[in-house]
Amino acid sequence: MEKPIIQIQNMGKTFKTANGLVKALDQINLDICQGEIFGIIGLSGAGKSTLVRCINYLEVPTEGQVLFEGESLAEMTPIQQRKTRQGMGMIFQQFNLLAQRNVIRNVCFPLELAKVPKKEAGKRAMELLKTVGLEDKAKAYPAQLSGGQKQRVAIARALATNPKVILCDEATSALDPNTTKSILGLLKEINRTMGVTVIVITHEMAVIEAICDRVAIIDQSRIAEVGTVSEIFSEPKSRIGRQLILGDAIKRVNFSGARQIRIIFDGRESSEPVISNLVLACKVPINIMYAATKDIGGTAMGQMIIQLPEGETEAARVIHYLKNVKIPFEEVTEDDI
Repeated sequence: MEKPIIQIQNMGKTFKTANGLVKALDQINLDICQGEIFGIIGLSGAGKSTLVRCINYLEVPTEGQVLFEGESLAEMTPIQQRKTRQGMGMIFQQFNLLAQRNVIRNVCFPLELAKVPKKEAGKRAMELLKTVGLEDKAKAYPAQLSGGQKQRVAIARALATNPKVILCDEATSALDPNTTKSILGLLKEINRTMGVTVIVITHEMAVIEAICDRVAIIDQSRIAEVGTVSEIFSEPKSRIGRQLILGDAIKRVNFSGARQIRIIFDGRESSEPVISNLVLACKVPINIMYAATKDIGGTAMGQMIIQLPEGETEAARVIHYLKNVKIPFEEVTEDDI
């Protein structure tokens, strides 16, 4: 693993409101490595957007610290903080383009703030518009663009100052599925070709699945768990992780009657017919109570709950088979979900 480019240490954020103090973040510890695509996912109100704004000090943490390339933002002067912030581009859900400026002048805006000469800024902006596939829209205004085109302009603008990190705060939430797919593909390509570290804030597991290397799940202002996408998808350890990945449908599983086991898919080939092989080998019927599996890069990730045969001998045969072929599983009750 590459060395961390961002380190968050014991970070907390408390807001003063009319109803008293509200703790938005509590004891956040994260290392985000150079060159990775790191996802932060949680439900609404979990603290995701506050976390991303604390990373670049748009919000100043109440406690703890953020280190960028080993340097603490808390110990920097305001001028040093602004310079460091130029190394962290940001993309928002609502694009935040300047309506009175055309596309190329929107991309030039951060370069103007950085006092880059006009001719050099224009050249850089056109290069970036070509990167995001919008060189033919340089003179258009935001009102003339689709949502996907606006977000591509926002990505070009975020890249203008050659940042080492891009922060994406719900960057695809306002887009339709096809446009979302193209924007995520663009971010992945930028990460691959430019080596830019990408931090993705989202409430959608499909976004994490599509492009992230690692993911942190935030719940009620705290980090519930962190791991590679394959680890979290195959065996989420927190209750919120299971809820986000398995969804609400699992709550409808009926646990009355026969024993249930959870089969964990953690990297077997997607083409392997696990349940069919089990049925053929054990010669017993299997009732699939719930399934949430995904094909990630040709491997199966996720979980499945099956009902064991009522007879002890048949149930023992199924368990013996799973152990023999080294398929991870565990017996579950309603309290485990």
